[in-house]
Amino acid sequence: MIYHRALWELPYPSPIGDYNEYSSPMASLVLTDSSQLTSDSQHLGGPAVDTEKYNVVGCTKPPCRLRRKTEVAMEVKFTPEFDVPSVKNSVHALILNIPFPFIGVDGTNACDTIFETDGSKASCPLKGGKEYVYKNNFKVLEIYPKIKVNVIWSLATPDNKNVFCFSLPARIV
Repeated sequence: MIYHRALWELPYPSPIGDYNEYSSPMASLVLTDSSQLTSDSQHLGGPAVDTEKYNVVGCTKPPCRLRRKTEVAMEVKFTPEFDVPSVKNSVHALILNIPFPFIGVDGTNACDTIFETDGSKASCPLKGGKEYVYKNNFKVLEIYPKIKVNVIWSLATPDNKNVFCFSLPARIV
């Protein structure tokens, strides 16, 4: 996990509903339905994904229900603003304003999960200005507590430049 500032220096706005919105220069992307997507890239630290360009299977409205001992599939259409040599997943659950990494997903190589828009494998490097599709399945482990969280997800380059990001409330059940 890489921070540009110390954790206690990260700005957190006042709560929205039952959730706290996450505000950080840290990499970010989240899981839930596009009508409720938080896409303020200044708070997430990178280019936000358009709400019409992503899907989390089985999630129709927030909070996105993430069932323990299951696997969740997601798909995001994105266009990098610059050439990308390689990308890694940055995935955290924000609990009590503290980011906890999603074990087995955070920090993993994402190059094998990148596809052309026709469905063929793209992999890395990626060309700036060209549209791609990110497809990933991730396990919701039994060790995760049953709580409300904000899941923060992004793809980042080796030098921690965000390729895309978004965030939204979820519930681990």
